[in-house]
Amino acid sequence: MTQTRSATAVPSSDSIPPHVWRIAGVVVFGALMSMLDTSLVNIGLHTIGADLHATLATVQWVASGYLLALAVSLPMCGWLARRFGPARVWVCAIAAFTVASGLCALAPGIGWLITLRVLQGLAAGVVVPAGQTILGQAAGPKYLGRVMAVVGIAVVSAPALGPTVGGLMLQNLSWQWLFLINLPFGVVACALGLRVLPRATGTHSGGLDFASLILAGGGASAVVYGLGELGVHAANPLTVWLPIAAGLVALAGFVIRSARRELPLLDVRMFRDPVFAAANTASFFAGAAMFGLMVLLPLYFQVLHHDGLIRTGLLLLAYGGGGIVALPLGGRLTDRVGGGIVAVCGTLVVAATVAPLALLPADANAVLLQVLLFMAGVGTALSSMPLVSTAYAAVRHDQMPDAAAFVNILQRIGGAIGVAVVAVILSRAVDSAHPVAFGYHVAFGGICALSLVAALASGVLLRVRR
Repeated sequence: MTQTRSATAVPSSDSIPPHVWRIAGVVVFGALMSMLDTSLVNIGLHTIGADLHATLATVQWVASGYLLALAVSLPMCGWLARRFGPARVWVCAIAAFTVASGLCALAPGIGWLITLRVLQGLAAGVVVPAGQTILGQAAGPKYLGRVMAVVGIAVVSAPALGPTVGGLMLQNLSWQWLFLINLPFGVVACALGLRVLPRATGTHSGGLDFASLILAGGGASAVVYGLGELGVHAANPLTVWLPIAAGLVALAGFVIRSARRELPLLDVRMFRDPVFAAANTASFFAGAAMFGLMVLLPLYFQVLHHDGLIRTGLLLLAYGGGGIVALPLGGRLTDRVGGGIVAVCGTLVVAATVAPLALLPADANAVLLQVLLFMAGVGTALSSMPLVSTAYAAVRHDQMPDAAAFVNILQRIGGAIGVAVVAVILSRAVDSAHPVAFGYHVAFGGICALSLVAALASGVLLRVRR
């Protein structure tokens, strides 16, 4: 039984084989490159629009098209990994991402750039779940907590490093270098992948179910798009609620179709395992809090504290530093006592450190803010990867590709909800008679509430595992 296997505690003294650490290093290198790209390009949107003579509404699609492409490619990750082997898929995705990055730098106009960013997003959407599949299969449930904690470095450090690195680049170089910087790193990642990653062969997984791919990819992207528009056009059902409703109907159709097929695109029957279902539910809400906070913090410093891009990035290093410091501890505790209790503690730490930000004045003490950000990073590290590790430990070796796809799809949709909560609160605060600071206080309160919901869901996971 997968539930029994996932609940087995492993002594933290067990040493992880060196080859697993080498695989983890390569996977994290690729994940960091793809995730850092998102924050780098978002910083440069204004510069790109000015150089290519594009309006803000148009240039926003450089970021939005990329995010929607991520949602489209995620449902296909499981089938690709089963059919061709996760290592081969990972290397090809990194290569495609690198080539698309170079082409983005050569884009002659905004239309070409948006199109190439979509292609880049399709490749990037495969990188993280394929890498997590490789790690999960290499490490097994015995070492998953500690190994997946290494992957978390990319999750917590990329948003903290992006504004600083992007700001420094735009001060001294053209916006094209936001894409050109990926070329040497992509070449190195491909070389390391070919040398280090295990050469697992594909298995018979049936033909690609295009109907399920359209339902899952189209449904996920429609939901993400509608949630993204919620903060801008909240009262317009055609641009917000219609895509969300259509996306949810498509996803429901995907679930029904997959449950009836012998070889589905993604095996939804995995959610019959209570540990896997509970871990994904908790990860969904923890992802909403994490991504919402990552969007809110830069705006908080830039709008309320009037800090520039570089200073904002430096201030956010405390958040990333807290996550990096806590990740090894979270991984070791997950292997020793299970991810449920670790995630409960982590989500409560996030709530406890975000709640003061909902009450502090705009001119709050800088040292106090840095302490709160550091502890919020610690809480994020203890709440995100332990849940992912527990979900992966609840499935068989051959189910890992589908598990990685499901985990990342739910985190992506959960993240879109968190960002939408922040966007709606801030946009309505701007339109009201309240001071600007009031909107940020309410937004931090919303993140606190999402963290408490994640804590409750993690508590359910803890009870299920026991």
